[in-house]
Amino acid sequence: MSTLTALARAEAVAAGRAQRTTTVRHLHLGARPLVVIPLAMAGEANAPLAALVGTDRDSPRLLFVPQPRNRDQRFGFAAELAGIVLPYLTGFRGVAEAVAVNRGKEVRHRYVDAPQLLVPNSTGIQFIRLFGRSTRFRRTDGDYPVHPSVPVLGRWLTFLADRAEHPGSCLLLGLTEALTAHWATGQSPLEDNHLPALLGWIDPPPGLTGAEAAALAEDPVSWPPAGPLTDPTFDNEVLAPAIADYEEAADDPVRRARAADVLADALRSQLEPTWRLMWQGLDLLRALPPGGRVEQRWAEDRDAFTNFILYLEEGGFPQPRRDGAVTAATRLHRLERALQSYAVQRAYDDPLVMADHRLSGEAFVGTVVLADPNRIDDSGKRRVLRPRIMLRTSDPVQIIPGAAVFSPDRPQQKARVVFVNPASDGSEGTELVLELTGGLGRALTPAPGSVPEVGNRLCYTTLSDGFMPPGEFPDREQTPWTHGGPPTAYEEPVEPTADDAREEWA
Repeated sequence: MSTLTALARAEAVAAGRAQRTTTVRHLHLGARPLVVIPLAMAGEANAPLAALVGTDRDSPRLLFVPQPRNRDQRFGFAAELAGIVLPYLTGFRGVAEAVAVNRGKEVRHRYVDAPQLLVPNSTGIQFIRLFGRSTRFRRTDGDYPVHPSVPVLGRWLTFLADRAEHPGSCLLLGLTEALTAHWATGQSPLEDNHLPALLGWIDPPPGLTGAEAAALAEDPVSWPPAGPLTDPTFDNEVLAPAIADYEEAADDPVRRARAADVLADALRSQLEPTWRLMWQGLDLLRALPPGGRVEQRWAEDRDAFTNFILYLEEGGFPQPRRDGAVTAATRLHRLERALQSYAVQRAYDDPLVMADHRLSGEAFVGTVVLADPNRIDDSGKRRVLRPRIMLRTSDPVQIIPGAAVFSPDRPQQKARVVFVNPASDGSEGTELVLELTGGLGRALTPAPGSVPEVGNRLCYTTLSDGFMPPGEFPDREQTPWTHGGPPTAYEEPVEPTADDAREEWA
């Protein structure tokens, strides 16, 4: 937890309301997201129980499994879910745009929009991941066949869950994580995972403080858990008897239909409060202005969506159960680079986020007190324009001479720290002399506005969002023996036989 976040939590307790930790929204929100609230059967390995799904806050669709231990009903649920999710996903394939690559020498195409799935929390994302693993290998013929849409759904859910690990990605979002990235509450981070309590702090009802609203949200009757697990009291007193009534009515279609309706009503009562909270949280996020680099990250999501569409059209295999050594190393390296880039972009977009780096000495805000815009450096083979400026700052500075620094206001310009000295007039503060390169024009006279003027107040930081070359890894076929050697060829998964005492669902 950063210093400013800790301070914001203390202020939330004092004010009785969550405090903003950002000035802008650092994620993309689609015009028509698909909200999915899953429920799973307690005590079973990711056995689906129900889901409330839809893109319209006024008309959600309830899907449920009357007997989650029944294999056919579970995959019938998966087929129903595929009937909603797959048309939504493929509905974004309509219009593509041309994108110049390789410095304009080549052109590729990507879709102008992409889908976005919203679940209540990180455990909802984990449910999506496990459900994708449970369905993407299923056969559509032979023993235990499933509907053809089920394995396709599994591949899509796996893709979305994998993409959710990518820092800054917005194809699959957990609402509690999205909200806590922009607000700090007066409760612990663990308690922030409870969506009703979290929204109680952020948007408490009139006349209540955040703490009071969060305390009321602890009532599992008024505010059931946001899933995927249900409340134990509900399981014992409502769910178990309803499933038992459904099972006992196996020989009476009328009684069984009535029991199914009772079960559906019970599950809907658990899901509808969370459904309302999902749209309330979405409205709160929409009210925040988007950061300047949000669209850039959304373009990367659209690239990933486009590439996965092409992969499926070319008959790509289902994602493996686990990555090989080279694939895992490459993926980890890609995620680390994305995390670093995401942290820098958030700081560049948001003064409140940058303030944390100012406290640590990685950044400073100062006023230009001297400027030499026409300085020429003739120490090399040719004369080059190298303006210098002096800034005075009261921030703590941990930057040493020779370090490269960058300004969010001038992202194309690089500066090198020449001197770092105490303020010359004896006052508290630090004076830094910076030598500027880039973004000055091509002549020996700087372009108008390219050099900061005396009196300008600027932020400089060691954080850089510049190009980072990818790491070098061997081909998959060259995986060293210390890491398992080359991977074997893809093999179709073997379905369980009728002699299996229990099928492993997850």
